[in-house]
Amino acid sequence: MKKIGFLSFGHWTPSPQSQARSAADVLLQSIDLAVEAERLGVDGAYFRVHHFARQLASPFPLLAAVGARTRKIEIGTAVIDMRYENPHYMAEDAGAADLIAGSRLQLGISRGSPEQVIEGWRHFGHQLTDGENDADMGRRHAETFLGLLDGRGFAQPNPRPMFANPPGLLRLEPFSAGLRERIWWGSATNATAIWAAQRGMNLQSSTLKFDESGEPLHVQQAAQIRAFRKAWTDAGHTREPRVSVSRSIFALMDDRDRAYFGRDEEQQDQIGFLDATTRAVFGRGYAAEPDVLIEQLRQDEAIAAADTLLLTIPNQLGVAYNVHVLEAILSHVAPGLGWR
Repeated sequence: MKKIGFLSFGHWTPSPQSQARSAADVLLQSIDLAVEAERLGVDGAYFRVHHFARQLASPFPLLAAVGARTRKIEIGTAVIDMRYENPHYMAEDAGAADLIAGSRLQLGISRGSPEQVIEGWRHFGHQLTDGENDADMGRRHAETFLGLLDGRGFAQPNPRPMFANPPGLLRLEPFSAGLRERIWWGSATNATAIWAAQRGMNLQSSTLKFDESGEPLHVQQAAQIRAFRKAWTDAGHTREPRVSVSRSIFALMDDRDRAYFGRDEEQQDQIGFLDATTRAVFGRGYAAEPDVLIEQLRQDEAIAAADTLLLTIPNQLGVAYNVHVLEAILSHVAPGLGWR
């Protein structure tokens, strides 16, 4: 058995060809798709976070709305860029959304991806400390956030408060017990996967990874997962960690599917540079008839090693088409791989 979720980047564009032409379209369609995905038996509804872009950006109102409209499906992010976050405010928002959802949040956080603007986090009021780079700052914000989710009091109460306080130091409210164990780190390297394991976070590995060996993405990701699990064991954590990988997978069931995804341009890994020095491998997409797709996916070592698969979806093609995409995977591919 494997958990299967969808991952939406939440693009919109004011084009007649897009079914999502505004931010309102994307937000409302995201809620509708989560409801339909739950009906199909999909395990998770996950959303990307990008600032200064025509994409989903502020996750907690959306997560809370999805939580209020659904009952079972996991609701998550992949990922929240921690360079932009105030950890204290985020802890309050996350606690509230998790309580609305009945403890179903699975929050993916990370240092974040290349930005739309130069040092966009500065516009959110954040500054580097001496000797720190933006990746360090993202990890610092993450560690503060994790500490707040432990629920320990840390703030000295006012001796003459407006409302009566419980005894001792005060924590942030609302507090959602158990959310700390449902935090994931989006990792692009083996080193940050190990760092995440040491801090008791689950692992998200995307369709992009720093090229650390020259091997195909799925082979490098499988090695990353092994390094993460070893570090988890070495750290002495008692619970079982979770690991997700993301993939673009489309079963070609009809002429629409073949028109959208039947070409071979993305059937191989691609190599590129995130900046002047950082070489990255971008994972291939999968698009084929179900029987061919099953055999191709059997060879993907990272999917085999992960307990959760996040299917990236073409959200601008609309809710109905994406329901068709998810249903095809669940009905015609997952059973052949033993996932269902």
